[in-house]
Amino acid sequence: MSLSVVVLQRDPNVAQFLAGGLRPHFRSVHTASSWVDLRERLAQTRPEVAIVDVEASRFADVESLHRDSPEMLIVCTHRIPDEEMWMAALEVGAADVCPALDVEAIIASILRNAALAQSTAA
Repeated sequence: MSLSVVVLQRDPNVAQFLAGGLRPHFRSVHTASSWVDLRERLAQTRPEVAIVDVEASRFADVESLHRDSPEMLIVCTHRIPDEEMWMAALEVGAADVCPALDVEAIIASILRNAALAQSTAA
């Protein structure tokens, strides 16, 4: 799949780690360090996927992002996600919550959810 991704991560080292792990799998990967920066990146690059650090965000921000771009796949990350956080993220429009440093889980979630979206759109 030729998808474009933007990563919102409060820790610049984690952002670079994720971007490096994601780049071989997607058309383009951009990073953002704040919600303002994310919104600018969204306007510039029109990505299909947003990876959002929920430690740098509120679920209201994720809900707003989903409302503004319902076709965009949102995968949240957290250092130690739990079931309660996962349920809260799904309720506001995210597709999944993955551990922040688990690049493989993030890639698997993106590919799985993008394929599901594509099959339901067909």
